[in-house]
Amino acid sequence: MSPAGILAGICLLAALYCGLDPLGRSAVANFPDFEAYKVDMPPWSDVPTERDAENLLQRSEIKFLNQIQGPESIAFDPAGRGPYAGVADGRVLFWDGESWKDFAYTSGNRSGLCDPKPSPLSYLKNEHICGRPLGLRFDKRTGDLYIADAYFGLMKVGPEGGLATSLATEAEGVPLRFTNDLDIDEEGNVYFTDSSTKYQRRNFPQLVFSAEDSGRLLKYNPTTKETTILIRNLQFPNGVSLSKDGSFLVFSEGATGRLRKFWLKGEKAGTSEVFAVLPGFPDNVRTNKDGDFWVAIHCRRSMYSYYSGLYPKLRELWLKLPISVKTQFQLQIGGRPHAVVVKYSPEGKLVQILEDSEGKTVRSVSEVEEKDGKLWMGSVLMPFVAVYSLA
Repeated sequence: MSPAGILAGICLLAALYCGLDPLGRSAVANFPDFEAYKVDMPPWSDVPTERDAENLLQRSEIKFLNQIQGPESIAFDPAGRGPYAGVADGRVLFWDGESWKDFAYTSGNRSGLCDPKPSPLSYLKNEHICGRPLGLRFDKRTGDLYIADAYFGLMKVGPEGGLATSLATEAEGVPLRFTNDLDIDEEGNVYFTDSSTKYQRRNFPQLVFSAEDSGRLLKYNPTTKETTILIRNLQFPNGVSLSKDGSFLVFSEGATGRLRKFWLKGEKAGTSEVFAVLPGFPDNVRTNKDGDFWVAIHCRRSMYSYYSGLYPKLRELWLKLPISVKTQFQLQIGGRPHAVVVKYSPEGKLVQILEDSEGKTVRSVSEVEEKDGKLWMGSVLMPFVAVYSLA
């Protein structure tokens, strides 16, 4: 047989294997309806190339090491106390200045399944039982804490804590399956994201691999208790934060690597537009006292992830090879975790970039909360909070 024939035979066998996945060892083996979607990618030339040559995040202080697991979101109450953090076992914890105290929880069905485990990822199997609080925001008027729980939807707990009350579990008859982040306006309206109506948070690698477009930006009206959909067909919407003047909000769309602006007031109210193209895969967004937006970025976008996003059929074939979920995920993030945080002006201009490109100190970051000249950085994957001084 000629070399060309041998090569054609190998390609045919590989195609058959990918189509059938006979050994069931692929990253999507347990998802028979898995489908890869084309990512609405910005031009590669638009992806920011600016870098933090000094790797300033390596100077961060690691606080509370192994005292908390997976503090996705960091919040301070209206009196400035805290931080409060939602952790992997389903609780919201409060730092009282000396130790961490239980403050709130989202599941009324907690049991030994939720007991301490060695790492944040150890809780994935039982998250749907124990709860997984992600975005946290205090209503400055009432002191109530609003919680975006990945499994139980939009919730609220009073200033004294305890079991959170459910506010919304569906929108237009479609259940919330991956409630992610939120913010609250001066009238008490809550804007929040549902990252997917197909995949739950415990299947977030498959959501990353798929880039499916069932994500939604939503609004909860506390007066009517109605939840409405503001934008649908989003590819992994995540963090959301109101502008300082409340005229618009900004939210991140993870798969596309963009910040989107949604107008709440003025002539453009109810419309959206691209706010900024990001250097990588974003998580939460937080507004500082000056009206700038801090964005947590898990890692920079690689050429591999860029082109696999553009060609979903090839990505789907690759994902059906006997390569583990962990390895496929590492390929997506460029080989290793490496945290980046970026600050954008209210006009969408890149103002500052901080990173740990080697992942030595801050390997992952899910949120950046600026307070008193310091950046408090939480991570859904790490057992600590990192604090960076801006002085």
